[in-house]
Amino acid sequence: SLELLKDASFLEWFICCYMLSGLINGSMTLAMHELSHNLGSKSRRFNMILGLLANAPMGLPAFATFKRYHYEHHKYMGEDGLDVDVPTKFEGNTFQHSFAKLVWLFFQPAWYSLRPMVIHPKSMGSFEMMNWVSIIILDLLVFSQYGVKGLLYLVLGTIFGMQFHPMAGHFVAEHFVMSADQETYSYYGPLNWLTFNVGYHNEHHDFAFISGTNLPKLRDMAPEFYDSIPHYHSWTKVMVDFVCDPSLSPFSRVKRIQTSEEEQNKLKEKGGLGMKW
Repeated sequence: SLELLKDASFLEWFICCYMLSGLINGSMTLAMHELSHNLGSKSRRFNMILGLLANAPMGLPAFATFKRYHYEHHKYMGEDGLDVDVPTKFEGNTFQHSFAKLVWLFFQPAWYSLRPMVIHPKSMGSFEMMNWVSIIILDLLVFSQYGVKGLLYLVLGTIFGMQFHPMAGHFVAEHFVMSADQETYSYYGPLNWLTFNVGYHNEHHDFAFISGTNLPKLRDMAPEFYDSIPHYHSWTKVMVDFVCDPSLSPFSRVKRIQTSEEEQNKLKEKGGLGMKW
């Protein structure tokens, strides 16, 4: 699409950036999620290579860092200081009302990328350096061939796919408490076809090492556990409900304490659960 849009008008470029690049890079974000669990191959190293390839069209280095923090999201879900998926006190206190929540959704890519640096900063590992170098080289190649317009097509597509976009609804749908203290919610709509079935999120958290292609089979095997609890059929409706419902805010999350301050400090001293190339 970069080649096809080389001489396009701004309006054509912008529509394709939002719809096509946003869709593709939103999908690649979920491909990185799948690969962070080593579910693309039996080889851990090949999963890491596939993760770099999934990250390639996004214009921003993300896979290696996401993989490190995502381990802790599963092991310490809902725990302040370790689960960087939990919004900060600043976010919860600032974005309470409908317009403020729209602003929060607009800046979702910023919260998602900057929050780890505030809550649980880690030194850069060798695989992260490799991730940065590969993206910088690819960005330079795109810039040399298609200029700033081509580079922005990749980067803004990634950002659009994380804010006001149907693909971005999963960020709110997965763990924001919408009903009776239920912590995790599944989505059973058609966008699962483009997101490696990440919508099957209760199933995923119950069995994190079952690949996305097999999560619908898990639901079919145990409907008494999944069909009877609240779930979604529209990610767009989730975002609308989040903005319009005055009872919901970034604070609408289940929190828990699993580790002592001493245990957290020891974990942080060694750089978290970590990941080696």
